[in-house]
Amino acid sequence: MTSQTPTTSGASVPGPDNGDNGDNGDNGDDGITAAAVDAYLARIGADRPVRADIDALRDLQHRHLLAVPFENLSVHLGEDIVLEERALVAKVTGGRGGFCYELNGAFGALLRALGFRVTLLQARVFGDGGRLGIPYDHMALRVETEDGTGPWLADVGFGDNALWPLALDDRTEQEDPRGVFRLREAPQGDLDLLRGGSRQFRLDLRPRTLPEFLGGAWYHRTSPDSHFTRSLVCSRFTETGRVTLSGRTLVTTVGGEQHRTELVTDEEVLAAYRDHFGVRLSRVPELRAAVAVPGRDAGR
Repeated sequence: MTSQTPTTSGASVPGPDNGDNGDNGDNGDDGITAAAVDAYLARIGADRPVRADIDALRDLQHRHLLAVPFENLSVHLGEDIVLEERALVAKVTGGRGGFCYELNGAFGALLRALGFRVTLLQARVFGDGGRLGIPYDHMALRVETEDGTGPWLADVGFGDNALWPLALDDRTEQEDPRGVFRLREAPQGDLDLLRGGSRQFRLDLRPRTLPEFLGGAWYHRTSPDSHFTRSLVCSRFTETGRVTLSGRTLVTTVGGEQHRTELVTDEEVLAAYRDHFGVRLSRVPELRAAVAVPGRDAGR
């Protein structure tokens, strides 16, 4: 893509080589093409749904989590992170993944193109000691379907999270293949997402637009306080568990049992990215030193 788009540093640069506006305002372009939708569906192994209902949404989220990895490789490869729908979709259809802003931004664009009504939501992740992260720490999706169910909380960008969408208005426990989840009322009209009784993130229900997440994405790709600058990760669900490449350590989880393999050569690392995640790289990502971010704790 060659259109000029804002990056997380605030500059305008061409989109990456490797997008219908939302119901909630400007999401950066005029929607994604039919060809891009077809390529996206092919990437996740899904057929175009006949109807934008909960069965289709559940299938699309499940397939997305199995096919597209959660990864922060762009942070350490020095690649721009462009929060614009067509660029995000192009990254996914080009064989890559991303972190929450990229994955849920792209998935939201796909869902809109398929007839779902999608609103971007911001969340703050609970850290050590129950401390909340920065505003726009995480992006999630509010999705409305044609069958009158929901609304639904869809999320393909929060690591080891629910496999299926969660009923956004339900305050009881919700069973999922990945555990028991619950949405609980929080101050100022927010909702806390709990998994097995443990708080995951605090969700703000006010509609947001893609450009509003630029600050959060910039923070997470530059701040030494962000876990994304301190680690390398590429991870996805499998039918039997999960597979994760953390630096040079390959971890496969099957039925709750972990198997770890240390990869010695660059060739082994590149092969692991290719064979387990479909990510083809010309060089091995290495941890990059994060830059100090003045006032990075503001808003916490």
